[in-house]
Amino acid sequence: MTRVRLPPQEVSPVSSHPQQHVRVAIVGAGFAGLGMAIRLKQEGLGGFVVLERAKDVGGVWRDNVYPGCACDVQSLLYSFSFVPNPGWSRAYSPGWEIQEYLRDCVRRFQLEPFLRLGHSVLRAAWDVTARRWVLETSHGTLTADVLVSAVGTLSEPVIPPLPGLERFRGKVMHSARWDTGYPVAGRRVGVVGTGASAVQIVPAIQPEVGRLVLFQRTPAWVLPRWDKPNSALRKALYRRVPGVRWLLRGALRILRDSLALGFQHPWIFRLAQRWVLRHMLKTVEDPALRDRLTPRYTMGCKRIVVSDDYLPALTRPNVEVVTAPIREVLEDAVVTGDGAVHPVDTLVFGTGFQATDMPLAHHLQGRDGRTLAQVWAGSPRAFLGTTVSGFPNLFLLQGPHTTLGHTSVLLMMEAQVEHVLGALRYLEARGAAAVEPAPGAQDAFVRELDARLSRTVWNQGGCRSWYMDATGRNSALWPGSSTAFRHRVEHFEPSDYVTLPRVAAPRALRP
Repeated sequence: MTRVRLPPQEVSPVSSHPQQHVRVAIVGAGFAGLGMAIRLKQEGLGGFVVLERAKDVGGVWRDNVYPGCACDVQSLLYSFSFVPNPGWSRAYSPGWEIQEYLRDCVRRFQLEPFLRLGHSVLRAAWDVTARRWVLETSHGTLTADVLVSAVGTLSEPVIPPLPGLERFRGKVMHSARWDTGYPVAGRRVGVVGTGASAVQIVPAIQPEVGRLVLFQRTPAWVLPRWDKPNSALRKALYRRVPGVRWLLRGALRILRDSLALGFQHPWIFRLAQRWVLRHMLKTVEDPALRDRLTPRYTMGCKRIVVSDDYLPALTRPNVEVVTAPIREVLEDAVVTGDGAVHPVDTLVFGTGFQATDMPLAHHLQGRDGRTLAQVWAGSPRAFLGTTVSGFPNLFLLQGPHTTLGHTSVLLMMEAQVEHVLGALRYLEARGAAAVEPAPGAQDAFVRELDARLSRTVWNQGGCRSWYMDATGRNSALWPGSSTAFRHRVEHFEPSDYVTLPRVAAPRALRP
């Protein structure tokens, strides 16, 4: 397709009038939403708005302020390719630094006037007659030609409905709702879960708590992180010789993308498990504890976590790893299935999010009046993880099948953002109102991915993970490399879409 650049426009924010019409409405001001906004501005397209329910930008990095919060992908990769940062403090940056990076992106690209902070989207419906989206927000009604959902998959925390939890008199916190004003020093803390957040929280609070009980349902495969500070010399080199930074970023991308082979061919990870177990043997000397921490499923079936201090923290005298299931919660203790009573005054849940049940999907109505959640019926489906048949001009950043188990999800987001820009160029060139994926194209894409995923470690590894939706289908993951996704997604191909013409203006009546 011939690349058509959007015509030059004065890039100015929309007004705050409750009936304002915009070209593009973006929901969410995390990495995806801000990345979309930056690229729109770089392309010279104004008339967009970013709706964010919170009072600040940042998404998961705004919400997650728990002790030890950090990225599990190197910052050279976990940052926009079009907004490089040579000043990262560490190889794996802490959460607060990533949040500051996003705030700096807002300042650098002067996005403040385009942001609508504290604006919740209550409902969005496609107007079949006007061929535009009508959004009801907490501050009034807005219409938009194009709607971009950038709410992500890690925005709605999940706390399991443990019997008796409502009578617990102590402090209850989810990792994504950490109370920074609550001191844990000297307390008896119970941590529920062994996912990525819990693996960071445990070693961060272990030295200061009085007692820490880790309630583990399923152990995680833990790989060394090899994190270290970036020296002043390294940061100066990145700043003065940008080519070095780009070479290292490219090398990291290739290295991490090669790990996709292990997910596609489970036997590769089964071989790799031997090395991981040898690492555990050196770190955890107690054979009984080591046995409790050894997964019984193939590495990669659940999210692989990286940490240099999680396993050592579990060997400390003030830490107990409990593998019996939780039976009930008392006012000041947790009772497990073996009858043991574990006194605690603080409960921390590292139990994940509604990753495959996007809350916004329950409030998006398509052409036939059904919501996206009703169409999906518990199992999300989308063309290229980005668009959905029956929902014209709706683009999902981090939609179905865009999650990765081996590298930076921002690589996927950037490809999707370019796809949206390609669609906007096409609509501009054709003078059309909207596009939506052809049903045949979407169905073929979903069938292809289902077949490919059936052979991966996620489906064959012997575990149950959050990658599986309510129907038991793997609707979260992309079964390949980020490079393959980029080649497949970033270029908008009109033949995969149905084009809706603009509504003709009514003819004037003759006298």
